[in-house]
Amino acid sequence: MTDRIRTDALKLKKLLREAEALADESMIACARLRQAMLAARQNPGVEVTTGQRALMRLAQAEGQALAMSNSLLRVHEELNKVARETMGDDDIPTERVPEALELADEPVAAIHADA
Repeated sequence: MTDRIRTDALKLKKLLREAEALADESMIACARLRQAMLAARQNPGVEVTTGQRALMRLAQAEGQALAMSNSLLRVHEELNKVARETMGDDDIPTERVPEALELADEPVAAIHADA
């Protein structure tokens, strides 16, 4: 394997982890926003239905963030396949998480039904 291939692989590994971390941060930010929106609605001077559409839109955004996270799991798996085929035993692939990939195939509603 050339140094260039190894350098590219290490760069891809780093960038993939950054993308996965950003996807998680996005979901955390949405959760915080949801919490703040619901807390603001607890104010006695605010109608119970205030912000309902915003909450629905936020739920949609959270679903899209989760879908992006699932897609990144797929990217991760595909890059691991390329690394195994291209570099053999050079320890560049990251850990496989088969359970996470199986969950990525399930609709979100099915996952929540099991919880």
